[in-house]
Amino acid sequence: MIRLDNLSKSYFVQGYERVVADNLNVTIPSNVSVGLLGRNGAGKSTLLSMIGGTTAPTSGRVITDGTISWPVGFAGSFNGELSGAQNVRFIARVYGVDSDELVDFTADFAEIGRQYYEPVRTYSSGMKSRLAFGLSMGVPFDTYLVDEVTGAGDARFREKSLQFFTDRMQKSGALFVSHGMDAIRRFCTAGAVLEAGKLTYFENIDEAIAFHHAIMQVKESYDD
Repeated sequence: MIRLDNLSKSYFVQGYERVVADNLNVTIPSNVSVGLLGRNGAGKSTLLSMIGGTTAPTSGRVITDGTISWPVGFAGSFNGELSGAQNVRFIARVYGVDSDELVDFTADFAEIGRQYYEPVRTYSSGMKSRLAFGLSMGVPFDTYLVDEVTGAGDARFREKSLQFFTDRMQKSGALFVSHGMDAIRRFCTAGAVLEAGKLTYFENIDEAIAFHHAIMQVKESYDD
């Protein structure tokens, strides 16, 4: 379970206050995959990072009775001077999982060969993405945070990643941000729409998508 308790977030841009979350009070049940919908710039990624604990709210809090992942496939926090294996071992210690098992799992999943033992600063962006996704799948969480990332590499590797993530969802929940409705429908059973700082939760993903499309049509009509 994840509960947003009077959660608010705003900041100033060129002297104007931008409200991302306006006193949100929403409960997301355990073991449910939720598609987080909203127009570009609505604040979906910011909300995701608040739930993940990497961005502080202006006020309020996020309450959970389970574990929440870092954004799946996020490669920005690797230490470039350490090897992939050393980075993975460090993460294992932080999250209290068996370091040898996680190092072996990630090596097998990422498929980057001997480069796994070279400094991450020498990796291509694709290799970093493979390492990050493999690491994300190697640590079990109650809820996974996904921001437009479902795998990297060639078609075979992406399909492997998608299948493994689908299997993970049998025992876990997720908060899933994607502009692709096919991906949202594939992974999510429920939905939440963020608009003008308010979050509306739907137990049915199709209802959430319909509500999101209605908002977008109104906005387009207003812009015209």
